[in-house]
Amino acid sequence: MPIAQLFILEGRTTTQKNNLIREVTEAVSRSIDAPIEGIRVIITEMPKDHFGIAGESAANIKR
Repeated sequence: MPIAQLFILEGRTTTQKNNLIREVTEAVSRSIDAPIEGIRVIITEMPKDHFGIAGESAANIKR
């Protein structure tokens, strides 16, 4: 059972997250010939002030 764990910054809509889950599932299935029923996708959303880019909080650089 493949498990894809994704870390994204908060702020995406439910529709965007559903699209991400579907597309990652399809990509994993194609890439390793795994049955879709056995693929799991975990999304972890992070507050923007919990993620740094080039020494700055993503919240500070408006990412």
